Amino acid sequence: MKLLNFLKDKLFVILIVILIALFSSALLNVLRVGGYAAGFVAALFLLGETVALLIEYFQKRAFYNNLIQNLDQLDRKCLLSEMLEKPSFSEGEILYEVLKATNKSMNDEIAQYRRASQEYREYIETWVHEVKTPISSSRLIIENNQNEITRNLYEELVKIENYVDQALFYSRSNNVEKDYLIKQTTLKELVNSALRKNSTLLIEGGISLQTSALDKIVFTDAKWTDFIIGQILMNSVKYRSQCPKIEICGLQNENSVTLVISDNGIGIPKKDLTRVFEKGFTGSNGRTTAKSTGIGLYLCKKLCTKLNLGISIASTVDSGTMVSIVFPKSNMYA
Repeated sequence: MKLLNFLKDKLFVILIVILIALFSSALLNVLRVGGYAAGFVAALFLLGETVALLIEYFQKRAFYNNLIQNLDQLDRKCLLSEMLEKPSFSEGEILYEVLKATNKSMNDEIAQYRRASQEYREYIETWVHEVKTPISSSRLIIENNQNEITRNLYEELVKIENYVDQALFYSRSNNVEKDYLIKQTTLKELVNSALRKNSTLLIEGGISLQTSALDKIVFTDAKWTDFIIGQILMNSVKYRSQCPKIEICGLQNENSVTLVISDNGIGIPKKDLTRVFEKGFTGSNGRTTAKSTGIGLYLCKKLCTKLNLGISIASTVDSGTMVSIVFPKSNMYA
């Protein structure tokens, strides 16, 4: 808070004080009190007002400078009112109370939306678990009555189940830290689990599969990582070529272990590569080749970030796509 700005705000008051001092001096002269006495009274009057303005200025400057300093230092600006001390002047007290009231109102609003979000998430999770029962029953019925029609139905049922799982993991993606367990495993265990869950889609898609060097040890949450690998495999099947092939291998680096999943599919256009991890982005392939929600890779990126894993994608049109998942050594603790 600058003195000049403060004086500009007080200009009207200052002018009135000067006019009153001049009027008092003139009145005393008319009453023949004496020039020195009239000047002394006027000067004393102006001096008193100057002292009062300076005291008010220093009080306000200390408060507002502290306000701005705290605001600049805070990462969460909404906590500003918690960092302030109650000022000793009335204007500051009003601002202090306003900030307190707005902060409380904001916290109440946030709590309300959190409750609504939590209720919705719980509903989705309950719905997913409930709908899995008829899906499992339908799979058993189809397995016991196999023919060309039921095999086609089975393939579609697997897709439904994958989308249901996607909804479940999406609802939990903001709270991964509440539902994960980091433990030692190998790339082979992670990949085999994902392959088993997606075996029907891989077989129906005629995928030629090749794996190598998957004996690498990593530390991660198997359930969430299994879902990430599964989403990548689903994309490879969805955007496959005439003679589809998927290669999965592990690479041991100095500070990390990398799982590489590559295919010889239709590839991703260069203009779409930078946006494939964006929520809802389907790209030209998703619009022309296969129906896409734009959620799969978005979830993969989000979950990898939560698990402190790296993920990247490289692709060439008509040549294939390669996805790399990096398990850093910083994750490798028992």
